[in-house]
Amino acid sequence: MNKKAWFASLGVLAWLGCLGCGVHPGPESAPSADQERARIEALVTRQQAAWNQGDVAGFMEGYWNSPELSFSGSSGTTRGWQAVRDRYQKKYPGKDAMGQLYFSDLEIRPLGPDAALVLGRWELRRASGDLGGVFSLVLRRFPEGWRIIHDHTSLVPG
Repeated sequence: MNKKAWFASLGVLAWLGCLGCGVHPGPESAPSADQERARIEALVTRQQAAWNQGDVAGFMEGYWNSPELSFSGSSGTTRGWQAVRDRYQKKYPGKDAMGQLYFSDLEIRPLGPDAALVLGRWELRRASGDLGGVFSLVLRRFPEGWRIIHDHTSLVPG
């Protein structure tokens, strides 16, 4: 290889090496783990507030609006955003049936930069009888924010 070709190759390699420079955000512009935890906690808090106002539509905003959404509970697995919403509407037809929802013992575990696992306890206080149990949520970060892509909620007799 002659000198001219060698320098041209070196120049191309240097140019290729810098193609990504400035394109990908560095750690200084990426949200911190604490910021992401706060965003996830805010999502759960918004869901709790919507539920306590009798607002199933607002509660469902925390879920991924996709046919791939899944919810597992004692009656099996429900697939799809609309089917999960219909399940909530049928099981909790009004504000009295919905009662007041409380979440506790939240544990947020990052599963990567765009995924997280949330573990916790839930309690539903209502005139017809209180219920409670545990849940695990798998969340994914989308351009519009964190959304639940899978919910596994279990009743724990207490």
